[in-house]
Amino acid sequence: MRIHAAVGVALVGASAFAAEPRPRARDLGITPGIYGPGRLNAITDVEGVRVGHTTLVEGAAVRTGVTAVVPHGGNLFRDKVAAAVFAGNAFGKLAGSTQVQELGTLETPIVLTNTLAVGTAVEALVAYTLAVSANADARSVNAVVGETNDGGLNDIRGRHVTRAHVLAAVRGATGGALAEGNVGAGTGTRAFEWKGGIGTASRVLPAAEGGHTVGVLVQANFGGQLTIGGVPVGRELRSARAGGLQPTGDGSCIVVVATDAALTTRDLERLATRGIFALARTGSSFSHGSGDYAIAFSTSPETRTRHGETTSRTRTLLPSDAVSPLFQAVLEATEEAVYNAMLRAETMTGNGITVEALPIDRLRDLLERYGRPAR
Repeated sequence: MRIHAAVGVALVGASAFAAEPRPRARDLGITPGIYGPGRLNAITDVEGVRVGHTTLVEGAAVRTGVTAVVPHGGNLFRDKVAAAVFAGNAFGKLAGSTQVQELGTLETPIVLTNTLAVGTAVEALVAYTLAVSANADARSVNAVVGETNDGGLNDIRGRHVTRAHVLAAVRGATGGALAEGNVGAGTGTRAFEWKGGIGTASRVLPAAEGGHTVGVLVQANFGGQLTIGGVPVGRELRSARAGGLQPTGDGSCIVVVATDAALTTRDLERLATRGIFALARTGSSFSHGSGDYAIAFSTSPETRTRHGETTSRTRTLLPSDAVSPLFQAVLEATEEAVYNAMLRAETMTGNGITVEALPIDRLRDLLERYGRPAR
């Protein structure tokens, strides 16, 4: 078995690999929107948020993994964060989503993996939560697990993801710069007929608009007609490829949105919807077979719910009239996260097929031809 990961172990924290020759969007001059990114241009720019990957590459057919997003470093079960979910097209699975929508809280890390590993990931998150001594009274755990289907490059029926792989991603989650592309839950994914993967980006609002940070992470495994900054990249590059693959819309995308703004769960749901809306900017067709979900959460202590609390307390929340800049930030960061997922991804062969990475040189030429010169 060969496992792609930092320092040769199954666990990859947020730290980036030592050498990543493929560019991110901003390296090419692709800068969606009007707001600037955070220091890392990643979901980990939201203070306290950590990310971990377990990446599995075994033999000729296993290309899969796990990505975990941990909202804060404390006990999530006892100090729940405000959260909400939006389903753009529910041909997929987001375990735990109905309780998140009903109660407006998130009490476990968010785990992303492949379609047939959802049950395993739920079991692992339950075990992780019950193992904490402070949770000795827990009788119910709402594990949140999202998925996309990597059954092309990966032997998905082999069900190679184990509890240990899930726990490694969760326990090894760290802050800092993130590995993107063929890592974690993005290992075997593809997007717009090219190699997909994990991507991330962030935005920081100016002080006059609240100064809040928004971070997004995507598991890009969906289809349509790839568009970058308005340039019909999919149409142009497809016509130049041997055989000219026709675009397909099936696949899925999970969008995770984090913010430090103190929002109501209703406004968090509105943030989540913008995460799905943003996929249209990249050319998503939201087809019948695409499972497109977004989950948004706030790290603000003002919005947290203490397990078992029954007394009222005063909270200071951002009014709905002030959230429009956050909507814009989510749109921009989600769009850029998708581009980063594809640009960082490398050509992969697995399970008898090869999926090519988005060709950087041809993309540069195309952007130049459409008057959007790349760096």
